[in-house]
Amino acid sequence: MLVRRQLQVSIMSLEIHVDNIKCGGCANTIRSKLEEAFEAPVSVDIENGVVRIESAQEKRQEIVARLAKLGYPETGTTAGVEAATAKAKSFVSCAIGRMGGTDND
Repeated sequence: MLVRRQLQVSIMSLEIHVDNIKCGGCANTIRSKLEEAFEAPVSVDIENGVVRIESAQEKRQEIVARLAKLGYPETGTTAGVEAATAKAKSFVSCAIGRMGGTDND
């Protein structure tokens, strides 16, 4: 007899505090890249450096890794050269976001 177990995944609003969000261009890039990768609604609070995404807690580390790759590491996770590299990446992501959408600052 084949027994099937259904995994119940709890979707919640994850709130991730990140560094280097400066403007609407940054927010546009974050929104578009995370929505594309995780097929979930994303909001960005530019003033407070907070990204919110509707996702399972199990995906949090993957989301944090994607943000860091874009130049927006989770607050308190980078220092020194690593922080400077993230800041440089964020400038590129910001420029892409400004070209690809409306600037909301």
